[in-house]
Amino acid sequence: MRNVVVTGIPRPDLARVDVLAAYGVATVHEALGRTGYLGPRLRPAWPGARVGGSAVTAICWPGDNLMIHVAVEQCREGDLLVVATTSPCTDGMFGELFATALRHRGVRGVVIDAGVRDVAELRAMGFPAWSTAVSAQGTVKATPGAVNVPVAIGGQIIRPGDVILADDDGVLVVPRGDLERGIAAAGARAAKEAATREAFAKGELGLDRYGLRERLPDLGIVYLTADEYARDHGA
Repeated sequence: MRNVVVTGIPRPDLARVDVLAAYGVATVHEALGRTGYLGPRLRPAWPGARVGGSAVTAICWPGDNLMIHVAVEQCREGDLLVVATTSPCTDGMFGELFATALRHRGVRGVVIDAGVRDVAELRAMGFPAWSTAVSAQGTVKATPGAVNVPVAIGGQIIRPGDVILADDDGVLVVPRGDLERGIAAAGARAAKEAATREAFAKGELGLDRYGLRERLPDLGIVYLTADEYARDHGA
């Protein structure tokens, strides 16, 4: 890995990012063909936040948050800081002090493939954080890494300036060039889900709405009365 800090990265239109973020991670993930999800290991430090932003990326060594300090300077209004480590780490690499510095710069949250700490303080200040661990274990500031280079989390590649969406369902990356396609696809899916929600509220079954009932016999599923089942099983 080359120890670099890349400046002047391109960013998406924040107003359009906000449109996409309003649909939520699950809807956008499904609408885009179930791609971009960073996996179930990333969980919110506190529930209820829903954000979207432009990725500023950092690669740190485990137990060392030097490059987060370096990355703060590269952050600006509407960004989401995304931190990866060179090998697995659960140390609390991010906490209240970092959140305070990032909040001053207009950063909307952090996604870190490691641990966070000061959860009560993060919740109180309303700073969203998604992590793979919560840990009081601290870190050092000694080992160089990189800022604003592609990083990998959960099998997904996140590039600087990509769109990051995060809520209680997890974290999603949408390539910057797919932003408008994502908005269109998510809007169509949301409209379809609204119609389905209304139908379910009126009593329609998913078996019928999704055309599943006629497929059951081909899958070998049969319906038996309770007496027929008891007789077949010697009860």
